[in-house]
Amino acid sequence: MPFTQVEHVQDEFMRQSRSRVFFGAALLATIAGYVNVVMLSFFAVPVSHMSGAVSHLGINLAAVELADVMLAAAIVAGFFLGALLSGLVLRDTQFKMKRRYGFLLILESGLLTLTMFLALRGANATVPLAAMACGLQNAMASSYRGLTLRTTHVTGIVTDLGALLGNRIRGRQISSWKFGLLFSVLVAFFLGGLAGAMVLVFLQMWALSLVALLCLILGLLVLMVSS
Repeated sequence: MPFTQVEHVQDEFMRQSRSRVFFGAALLATIAGYVNVVMLSFFAVPVSHMSGAVSHLGINLAAVELADVMLAAAIVAGFFLGALLSGLVLRDTQFKMKRRYGFLLILESGLLTLTMFLALRGANATVPLAAMACGLQNAMASSYRGLTLRTTHVTGIVTDLGALLGNRIRGRQISSWKFGLLFSVLVAFFLGGLAGAMVLVFLQMWALSLVALLCLILGLLVLMVSS
């Protein structure tokens, strides 16, 4: 199928499903932003993206700080295992709504709940489990209608927004829904982080219970409406 025809099919689909797609992507980004801020505030390491964890790994190796090396490595391993599990369940990197997403959201809810209780007990596995939940979510919709779509970090989102805008300025026709989808994910991640910081003040690590419950509800809804 010619590229222009593919673009036309994608645009037609988005006209019919825009609100559902935008809402779902923004909601997942909100969850990730929230979880990352809660964990970052308590443990001073990010769990929703791996750039910081890998950088910490290099710094700690250079300083021969073995305890910190193990923590950074565990975060990367946890995120990787979450993405691996998502790939095993979905068997596809293209987002298509189906019941398997419901199971993964319920699993994410369980991981966040376990993270919360382990954090309250001061257990060492807390941070890698949160990273695993984020890796699981991030791999759920790694590409959508020609866009690389990540819901747990915004480096790629900001990059794509800049590249698309540059293309538009140079005269290339860019579908407006692509800007809208990427921008909504960016704003949602920020607002999720802001909400996480505010709720954390009152609930401490119990703050994770809210997003765990949200993932559970979303998972059950997906199971009910998907074939």
